[in-house]
Amino acid sequence: MRGWTVTSFGEPREVLSLTDLPEPAPDSGRRVVRVEASSVNFADILYCRGTYQEKPPLPFTPGLEVAGVDVETGERVFGPAAMPHGGYAEYAALSWAYPWPEGMSAAQASGFWVAYQTGWCALHHRTSLSAGDTLLVHAAAGGVGAAAVQLGKAAGARVIATVGSADKEAVARRCGADEVLVLDAEATALIPAVKELTDGRGVDVVYDPVGGDTFDASRRVVAWEGRILVIGFAGGRIADAPTNHALVKNYDVVGVHWAAYQKRSPELIDAWQRELESLWARRAIDPLVGAEYTLEQLPDALDAIAARTTTGRVVVTP
Repeated sequence: MRGWTVTSFGEPREVLSLTDLPEPAPDSGRRVVRVEASSVNFADILYCRGTYQEKPPLPFTPGLEVAGVDVETGERVFGPAAMPHGGYAEYAALSWAYPWPEGMSAAQASGFWVAYQTGWCALHHRTSLSAGDTLLVHAAAGGVGAAAVQLGKAAGARVIATVGSADKEAVARRCGADEVLVLDAEATALIPAVKELTDGRGVDVVYDPVGGDTFDASRRVVAWEGRILVIGFAGGRIADAPTNHALVKNYDVVGVHWAAYQKRSPELIDAWQRELESLWARRAIDPLVGAEYTLEQLPDALDAIAARTTTGRVVVTP
């Protein structure tokens, strides 16, 4: 089969090779699928660089989440890839597998795992988002942010979204955002804008997959007894959280390492998936696919993710 491999760590375009690979074999701990779509995540870039929390042994095929057809049963399933047999190949191995929800496309199903599981874990497990709360979602037009916007609205929250350019504003609104702030300059522009929208009170919950300057500004706009959810560091810099500031404003800085629950508390993963599929069944959420690339175009897809120019889920198809 054709597939991409990483034989040394570095920038994706430099270390990825498209080559012929042996097909993975099914065993008791995984299911092998013929890949129909693989969703592209920022974490895939970190895997290639060797800087993700979990570092797979070399060589490996990246691609964290997959939708495909089980080679043994013919069932259409989606779920996380079992490394080293990731989704950027014609066949992949899955460590978990769920049937595609009725009505989903392959592209949507491939992006129905990481972003929505992370969002549910963050908003309903690591904190408790309630109807009437104000939720601030950063990078709201991207795959992770768009899912958080939809989940926030499904919970009855008022959602303020931030995007990096004017062309992304319509995407965030289509996902349900009540207000959208275009922050195409300094992150500090967030502070007066949010204070105006909240009459100086601030927001109850911040959903931050960006970090860096965005986190610094978020500390200034979180409300008394609010919560800042640390999702990731797509902005590149890992920010500091001054404890004196957290004490004075009485807010929480909450880490969200969703992937760890797959080993630590798998029963929670199953429960969250049932909740998400219930939301899909009544179309309270709707995975947004922004762009599709061919397998050969994977380096271009990863470059676009790194540059933060994409909207919705970016998908690779064989």
